[in-house]
Amino acid sequence: MFFVINIIGIIVVFAIAYLCSRDRRKVDFTSVAIMLVIQLIITWFMLSTTIGGDIIQLVAKFFLWLINCSMSGIRFVFGSLVPATGMAPFLISVLMPIIFIVAFFDILTYFGILPAIINTLGWVLSKITRSPRFESFFATQVMFLGNNEVLAITRDQLNKMDDKRLLTACMLGMSCVSVGVLGGYMQMINPKYVLIAIPLNAVGALIITSLLNPYKVTPEEDVVYNPVKSDKRRNFFDMLTDSMMTGGRMALIIAAMLMGFTALITCSDSILSLINKNITLENIFAVIFSPFTFLMGVTPSQIFTVAQFMGEKLATNEFIAMGSLHPILHTLNRHTEAVISTFLVSFCNFSTVGIILGSVKSLFSEEKGAFIAKNTWRLLVSGILVSFLTAMVVGLFVW
Repeated sequence: MFFVINIIGIIVVFAIAYLCSRDRRKVDFTSVAIMLVIQLIITWFMLSTTIGGDIIQLVAKFFLWLINCSMSGIRFVFGSLVPATGMAPFLISVLMPIIFIVAFFDILTYFGILPAIINTLGWVLSKITRSPRFESFFATQVMFLGNNEVLAITRDQLNKMDDKRLLTACMLGMSCVSVGVLGGYMQMINPKYVLIAIPLNAVGALIITSLLNPYKVTPEEDVVYNPVKSDKRRNFFDMLTDSMMTGGRMALIIAAMLMGFTALITCSDSILSLINKNITLENIFAVIFSPFTFLMGVTPSQIFTVAQFMGEKLATNEFIAMGSLHPILHTLNRHTEAVISTFLVSFCNFSTVGIILGSVKSLFSEEKGAFIAKNTWRLLVSGILVSFLTAMVVGLFVW
């Protein structure tokens, strides 16, 4: 029964995206069907085959190795604050490793390894899904690098494109994560769900954007612009220093947001409790998300709890929601753990909408900024629907 409900949930997600479409007549349903099949194949391969399971374990061990490497530097600075066993304080165990992980992947970028991986995956994705090349490459890039970074490095081509393609790029950015924070995620939820959600979000974002913002691209427009490379190669240690400073700023920014949003939620709940002690921000969002949680095949006794985490993520960010989820993971059944864990793996929240809009206004013309501002609600709808789709697809394979 719950399996059938899960399938109905996927249909409902598609129906909502279609109803919110800017031009329903241009929707390529064949491409949508192909991409959904790709999602199902990826999920089946990673969850139901020995090879897929081995790949997940190998990648998870790689990230855990990165975290262990970062802890040597953290112990040098924080000393006895880092316990020999057990979980260290959140700042130390989850946020500080970001500094080294960002630097590590910047080194891979410096030597051309990460760009080669991204370009290969983008090319394969565009061929299989029949999506425009630029959109496929963009979806692949945000899968690794995050929204602001990819908007910045592709701004030259986006400036030459129609506004609707910029809107698609912004919607794709709502469903991404940055590779630098993956280690933090893996310490709070099962690493395999983190790794599954990343490719599913990339393909799912192409599905939802092709429904919400469909358009045709001519052969002349279906190109990926390669910026002219500078003759002067940047000094390695200069790059590495900037990278570590960037990682440090990222960790501190996340820490500031976590403290601020947690305090804001407490403040809001205190004010709402004056009306009724059962009224909280989490409960309000839980009521809104409960029907969708039901359509994810979650058992009735756990629907409201799961919906609370979804609302918490939307109102604040995924780190806060994962932090709240982590202590009760052992109380959830396998299906519920799978759907809520994969739902949380993205940057989709209210603050990300503001971040993307701010980036667009700083990188592009006033007209393009106004167009994206008018469609900010579509950014949020896109990110939420992609998260639901990813969770529902994974849910089909975990019971």
